[in-house]
Amino acid sequence: QVQLVESGGGSVQSGNSLRLSCTVSGLTFSTHGMAWFRQAPGKEREFVAAIRYNGRSTQYAGSVKGRFAISRDNAKNTGFLQMNSLKPEDTAVYTCAIKPTDGLSERYNEYYAWGQGTQVTVSS
Repeated sequence: QVQLVESGGGSVQSGNSLRLSCTVSGLTFSTHGMAWFRQAPGKEREFVAAIRYNGRSTQYAGSVKGRFAISRDNAKNTGFLQMNSLKPEDTAVYTCAIKPTDGLSERYNEYYAWGQGTQVTVSS
């Protein structure tokens, strides 16, 4: 059974940083691409960032490029999202997701396992 558990969310002021973690079990994490998505109240789910199995290639949404960094530690079955210079518009529930294979994708329907999400709230 595949499980993804996010942690690290919270409430911060604009300009501050947070680091999200996603711990994965039930599969060989090192062979799968992974991504972070977010969903704000009243809005559709939005792609944030993706990373290949070996961490050597990444992809970002334009709204977070240069502020957020996705990474992974395959030895610990954990992915990360470092979020810097946070803005109120970054407020959302952040969820990690796993692809059935390697690769980068912004399409949520290409991911087959999802975590429960962690709330990030940024105040001005």
